[in-house]
Amino acid sequence: MNFGISGKVAFITGSYRGTGAGIASSLSKEGAHVIVHGFESGQTDDVVKEIRDNGGIASPIEVDLRSEEGISTIGKLLSEVDILVNCYGKPMDSSWSSIDRWAQEWEENILLGVKVSQAVLGGMKEREWGRIVFIGTAGVDKPSTHSPGYYGAKASLQTIIRSLAIELKGTGITTNLINPGMIATSEVKDMLTRAASKRNLSLDWENLERWAASTYAPNLTGRIPSPNDIGDIVTFLASEMASYINGASIAVDGGSVDA
Repeated sequence: MNFGISGKVAFITGSYRGTGAGIASSLSKEGAHVIVHGFESGQTDDVVKEIRDNGGIASPIEVDLRSEEGISTIGKLLSEVDILVNCYGKPMDSSWSSIDRWAQEWEENILLGVKVSQAVLGGMKEREWGRIVFIGTAGVDKPSTHSPGYYGAKASLQTIIRSLAIELKGTGITTNLINPGMIATSEVKDMLTRAASKRNLSLDWENLERWAASTYAPNLTGRIPSPNDIGDIVTFLASEMASYINGASIAVDGGSVDA
């Protein structure tokens, strides 16, 4: 199947590990030139090597995008980007007992993606083609009291991407949002292992995954997706075949809301 993105330049924020690395890997398998992003020197080495070892094209960029200076530093590079995946983001322990960290959660989970999107739009408009995908969280439908600023920020993405899609009407650029549930990153696997250990459960991944998908964080599929599984969905949204999907907010959570 030809996804029509061979030779396109893809930039994935925070792709030095976890879900971002899985997305980079999936895009590279379809022939995209993937720019792997890290915040510090040396962070991207392993992901870039793995993609190249598998025959893909990958380049590293290590710069702190959380500052205007960081985005300005790679301004020319961003103008050449055809596919942008705003993947980076995380909860930062905001709470209802303090205003501390709320602004930081909005800055890193929303405004960073907005700034990078603004930086790529000029080049996409010139080429009359582009794909922008934001990564949200299924937690917007099942928020907790932990890091409410994070869930609030992610919930705003649905409105933000629709506004951007309207702004880009007729340009050949689409913008969409996916809201994944639990993903089997190394950090999540470690967390599940600790939780299962406290319950004296079997710690091999097959049993751990079954328990997690049925009890700990239930969904309707009975499994937990890998970062590459999420990457495959992002790759489809970046493809020519998905050109009619625009301004959409897509749950990629295995049906966890209804589990």
